[in-house]
Amino acid sequence: MQLVLAIIGGLLLQFSLAGFVLSKTVKSPGGRTTVENLNARIAAWWVMAILVTAAVMMGLAGTVVLFGLISLLALREFITLTPTHRGDHRALFWIFFVFTPLQYALIWRQWYGLFTVLIPVYAFLAIPIRVSFAGDTTQFFERTAKIQWGLMICVYCLSHTPGLLILEIPGYAGQNANLVLYLILIAQLSDVFQYVFGKLFGKHKLAPTVSPNKTWEGLIGGGLTAIALGAALYGITPFTPLASAGMSAMIVFMGFCGGLTMSAIKRDRGLKDYGSIIAGHGGVMDRIDSICFAAPIFFHLTRYFYVP
Repeated sequence: MQLVLAIIGGLLLQFSLAGFVLSKTVKSPGGRTTVENLNARIAAWWVMAILVTAAVMMGLAGTVVLFGLISLLALREFITLTPTHRGDHRALFWIFFVFTPLQYALIWRQWYGLFTVLIPVYAFLAIPIRVSFAGDTTQFFERTAKIQWGLMICVYCLSHTPGLLILEIPGYAGQNANLVLYLILIAQLSDVFQYVFGKLFGKHKLAPTVSPNKTWEGLIGGGLTAIALGAALYGITPFTPLASAGMSAMIVFMGFCGGLTMSAIKRDRGLKDYGSIIAGHGGVMDRIDSICFAAPIFFHLTRYFYVP
């Protein structure tokens, strides 16, 4: 834990120093805009790092509460982005005040069996049933699918991050918090490195109509850097160096796919960000999209290979 926190603190200090130097040396209007955006992101990373670290150090309860609140904020952004009908309000009450708290309560109680099926099975069936009782059939399929999608991404997928704390890995007792930090660190640094490599070397757009800033150079250069870092951090995980590189590669790939997919939704709605709650990052969903897609895969791969 101390090693992970030292790495996170060291990286943030280096980023802060680099941002300060760039703010004093870059003179071109375009360059200054990029530097200002980078410094805003760094300030937001400091806040997020402090919050996540504090929650993880408080143990399972603190981590569950933090990610439960993040899920509620992200779900609110997602539902706001895709307007609902009056007939959906009772179903929305259930996803905000019943299924979301219950999903995280199951992690706190370490009830793995129900935790993995509550939303994909019970909530999946309950949402259209409740909307049906409202009697509004206009765009019924689109409305229920949107609510189900938001609940799956913002709550179910993200909840696998604190879910890492309940895995019983032989010889790794009391160290599961490192897995939470490992997942977040690789996912977030992959985004950072892809942004930096894209700005420095990006020439070939990867999906210009979905995310104009994503380039092949950014993905390859940033992704390989994050994978190398993940392999170097194998000592804080139950993985071998090769397995750690493989896990990092999966986190990088799924994180990239998450960012691209959630960007497609924003483009469909004609918006740049999901919100503005985090300076330099937009909304909560803009910051956790990569974690949402990587967390369940990382959780289940770890459980399959390392939990008897």
